[in-house]
Amino acid sequence: MVFDFGTLVASLNRLSTSDHQSVVSINLFVALICACIIIGHLLEENRWMNESITALVIGLCTGVVILLISGGKNSHILVFSEDLFFIYLLPPIIFNAGFQVKKKSFFRNFSTIMLFGAVGTLISFIIISFGATSIFKKWNIGNLEIGDYLAIGAIFSATDSVCTLQVLSQDETPLLYSLVFGEGVVNDATSVVLFNAVQNFDLSHINTSKALELVGNFLYLFASSTILGVATGLLSAYIIKKLYFGRHSTDREVAIVILMAYLSYMLAELFYLSAILTVFFSGIVMSHYTWHNVTESSRVTTKHAFATLSFIAEIFIFLYVGMDALDMEKWRFVSDSPQLSLQVSSILLGLVLVGRAAFVFPLSFLSNLMKKSPEERISFNQQIIIWWAGLMRGAVSMALAYNQFTRGGHTQLRANAIMITSTITVVLFSTGVFGLMTKPLIRLLQPSPKHLSRMISSEPTTPKSFIVPLLESTQDSEADLGPNVPRPHSLRMLLSTPSHTVHRYWRKFDNAFMRPVFGGRGFVPFVPGSPTEPSGH
Repeated sequence: MVFDFGTLVASLNRLSTSDHQSVVSINLFVALICACIIIGHLLEENRWMNESITALVIGLCTGVVILLISGGKNSHILVFSEDLFFIYLLPPIIFNAGFQVKKKSFFRNFSTIMLFGAVGTLISFIIISFGATSIFKKWNIGNLEIGDYLAIGAIFSATDSVCTLQVLSQDETPLLYSLVFGEGVVNDATSVVLFNAVQNFDLSHINTSKALELVGNFLYLFASSTILGVATGLLSAYIIKKLYFGRHSTDREVAIVILMAYLSYMLAELFYLSAILTVFFSGIVMSHYTWHNVTESSRVTTKHAFATLSFIAEIFIFLYVGMDALDMEKWRFVSDSPQLSLQVSSILLGLVLVGRAAFVFPLSFLSNLMKKSPEERISFNQQIIIWWAGLMRGAVSMALAYNQFTRGGHTQLRANAIMITSTITVVLFSTGVFGLMTKPLIRLLQPSPKHLSRMISSEPTTPKSFIVPLLESTQDSEADLGPNVPRPHSLRMLLSTPSHTVHRYWRKFDNAFMRPVFGGRGFVPFVPGSPTEPSGH
């Protein structure tokens, strides 16, 4: 046997070149993220340009520079990977959303949020899938199967309300913020669940039993993912309450909180559940129990650690979307028919507009019928803002599109290339145009948000709410429910004040059974040097 040293040297050279390219890519993205933060800080007063749009523009400009340097051949500095997005970038964003949410406002509007996020997404999915199938089958865009059309419905049902949330304020417009934020998270989870359900089913012969099986699978994923997130959050609270990591090392305490949060996401991936839902509800439970079981220094550290990781991940995603938009490999397939690509993008954008309107206004009307107080009803101006907030498409749509229409980040079929480029066009247009117009629209339709906030919310706005990060919401006394809310004695009374009734019974159950076991507010962790053990032990 003769050992070929030439082959070994060539392999090592290729490996070295590959490693060097990875180092170049990492350096470039770290530098660009720093630039986004600096420019975002300089543009802080001009809220027309938020961090998302800034990162998108910088990504586009970087892509142009790379194209010029490479002679128009390549802007593929980093090949898109679904694993990179779903395993590393998405978890901190969704967990931080659940960890920082004002739970009182969120659960007070839970029925409306679920209507918009789950039922509304399903309606949008049906309209977009049906519209794409009816229109694109008549056009010569390539070979697309029924699974591709259903995947298109899931891809373009995934909203990205980051731009709107950066303009809205939790303190000034709590109802609007809660609805837009809650619907956005549930919407993303529902879209991913629908996408996975479509991919896992044989769609060659669709009948009633198949449709019912699809719906059953969807409900199973939704429920089991939520239960897993709650269970993981409770487990972390119990472990930290019993072991008191902070008595020896706050580093261990912070580490176990962060790792348990990530573990909830990976467990959902392991069992083929909706990891988005799991990590979101894990964040809510951990903010209610686990966060109060750690030392004061660990609370500050975990709060800012989760917020920082989420912030960096969001910037990275929009940077990559901007850079990848100029990847010539995809556009080369549609260069012979740019008019067709533009028409496909326009149709998809139109379907997004129609699909969104088809559920926001009818479901808002239905939600208002269940609200007894006029202050809790969704006004027509607020309905327009909610409709507008969900028109933007972003990172989740891009990730699902790459998953469906590319292999390893590369596109080799004309139909797939058209769908990828159309998705990029819709994401850029919706984020740029709709995002820039969000602030003036909200100013026009919500001219006096501060007066609205005082009518709707009793959330604390004192400096204490800065120290305790948005976690005071479900920790109010029963007096917060107001003196005029009667105790329910009948089913009719229960239906007339559902949110207050559920909150009252939950507070009693939480105080009597949950907090003695899992800790929470009122539990004082052991502090090194203190003369006595905490009473919660």
